[in-house]
Amino acid sequence: MSAEYQVVGNIAVITMKNPPVNGLGHATRSAIVESMKLAALDDAVKAIIITGAGKAFSGGADIKEFNSPKAFAEPSLHTVINVVENASKPVIAAIHSVCMGGGLELALGCHYRVATTGAQIALPEVKLGILPGAGGTQRLPRVLGLEMALNMIVSGAPVASEKLAETALFNELIDGDLMLGAMAFAEKMADVRPLPRVRDIKIDYPNHEAFLQFSRNTVRAMAGPFPAPLKCVEAVAAAVTKKFDDGLIVERDLFLELVQTTESKALRHAFFGERAASKVPDVPEDTPTRPIKSVAVIGAGTMGGGIAMNFANAGIPVQILEMKQEALDKGLATIRKNYENTLKKGKLTQEKFEQRVNLITGTLSYEAIAQADLVIEAVFEDMGVKEQVFKKLDEVMKPGAILASNTSTLDVDVIASFTKRPEDVIGTHFFSPANVMKLLEIVRGKKTAKDVLATALALSKKIKKTGVVSGVCDGFIGNRMIEQYSRQAGFLLEEGCTPEQVDKAIEKLGFAMGPFRMGDLAGNDIGWAIRKRRYVDKPHVTYSKTADLLCESGRFGQKTGAGWYDYKAGDRKPYPSQLVNDMIIQHSADIGVERRKISDQEITERLIFALVNEGARILEEGIATRASDIDMVYLTGYGFPLHRGGPMFYADTLGLTNVLMAMEKYAKGRHGDAWKPAALMLSLAAEAKGFN
Repeated sequence: MSAEYQVVGNIAVITMKNPPVNGLGHATRSAIVESMKLAALDDAVKAIIITGAGKAFSGGADIKEFNSPKAFAEPSLHTVINVVENASKPVIAAIHSVCMGGGLELALGCHYRVATTGAQIALPEVKLGILPGAGGTQRLPRVLGLEMALNMIVSGAPVASEKLAETALFNELIDGDLMLGAMAFAEKMADVRPLPRVRDIKIDYPNHEAFLQFSRNTVRAMAGPFPAPLKCVEAVAAAVTKKFDDGLIVERDLFLELVQTTESKALRHAFFGERAASKVPDVPEDTPTRPIKSVAVIGAGTMGGGIAMNFANAGIPVQILEMKQEALDKGLATIRKNYENTLKKGKLTQEKFEQRVNLITGTLSYEAIAQADLVIEAVFEDMGVKEQVFKKLDEVMKPGAILASNTSTLDVDVIASFTKRPEDVIGTHFFSPANVMKLLEIVRGKKTAKDVLATALALSKKIKKTGVVSGVCDGFIGNRMIEQYSRQAGFLLEEGCTPEQVDKAIEKLGFAMGPFRMGDLAGNDIGWAIRKRRYVDKPHVTYSKTADLLCESGRFGQKTGAGWYDYKAGDRKPYPSQLVNDMIIQHSADIGVERRKISDQEITERLIFALVNEGARILEEGIATRASDIDMVYLTGYGFPLHRGGPMFYADTLGLTNVLMAMEKYAKGRHGDAWKPAALMLSLAAEAKGFN
């Protein structure tokens, strides 16, 4: 049952019942219209209340119906709102918890609105690259005023109901029981006529032309590559400058235009990709999880400290284990300093500061952490070191404890073999800084138990991370792909580029940071250590030697004040280095490569298509469950531009045939072996399909 109809005294109550947030799917919309008809035909009914069951009034459109014919099937949300607005009996929206998107548009179609305090009110459509499409841009300015409504629509941010108490949005805020208050309000309004309609309110904003132009200029400067915020301004402008019905037409046309944009498709892809990432085909959603009431972290370095902060932020006590008191003290002091900085910026209350700092304690003894429900090692990336740690953990940790490795490249199955309980071992690859970066790669070993995997996925949500499951391979999803990207970046240097030219080209496409700035930030010595291992393990794989020459001269990046770029004391800004550019040019001469002019298009294609091709192999091998999982890794962990939707989605927008044609061209150049297309790409292109 998607909506329940009952009559209490002389009041009809329509309760939306479509968990978890009473999404306005086709069945719910139909049930509201049918219930409205019943109420209209019943002479005993004097007023109608619309509310939502459970934890929401309504969160808006039903995401299960996105991109399906049901989303626009009649009765559409417009039709539902027309039925409500034109009812001959007063309709009251009784709002609680969550009232967003289409849910708020439905409430605005009611004659009256009452709400509990703390209800979250929003029109968040802009976050999906669209705008409110059922009258939200026309009705909200009529109850909140032009300025406040425009801010809410352009930002999509939720506002607590009590902050809107003085506006015409709410007729009453109810402190006690919502339904008792709503019933009393309905009784009071049962015979009041004429029935007020939001559409009939006039917007009075002197000199609105100047305000709207100021808004356009401000939004244009802030919206970046996304068209939706500016279109929101145009839709709201129509509410001020046109008759209501004409404004609705403008809103609808702008909505339909935005739905077709690549940017909106990319945002919707990311929205659904994040939800899909938590679903693993052979791990049912009702798989029981292990309780995680305490956590231990091995290593108090930058990564270990950052990992510990995630759990403290979620209210989970953490013990950090170190081998030496000095290292432990330094790690705890860094954590405290990080929290102090957040406190100074006003992003943390004194109470929260003290609570979080007190949740993190230190120890020098493995025995002290034995009762932790989860232990994560964040020690040096070396299999010998990992072996020592996991053998000790196997010895001391209580039965049922989850043993996790924060490895970024090493074989989790080998790590699990160091224990007598491989089913309890899992990889949890945090990204640096671990207390900031949203991505958590969850690495599933061959023997990892399903309840351990389900626990890690649930925990990723609790600590506000996007958890993406990867199978075991060298580098997992993210680092395995980035290696191909980095290889191409190195080859581009040998063939004619400078680090600055490569970085600028990819940043112009929307990346947060180019490969050489990224190397300087992370530390070029990390890549150097991996390459040294590759030279032994995979001697057939070629790399540019420019990065090795850079490291041999001690230029490890920002931490040494010099990397691909020069840095000044106290200044993180990269300055092009003549020394490095001369070194690159000399290296090209030494290996007999004649340097040439390389276009930005070639730079971006080689970098991104190298990612895409490796991503296709990862899908072929079943390391990633779905293409959108790869996109989520790159959107949340590697600074891939959100409006491009991730590497696999971006390849789909270009067309895989076009991507393969470009790869064929690059295969004729130096290092052509790097461009052998993945079988999956060839088969999808042959069927005119994409990854997603």
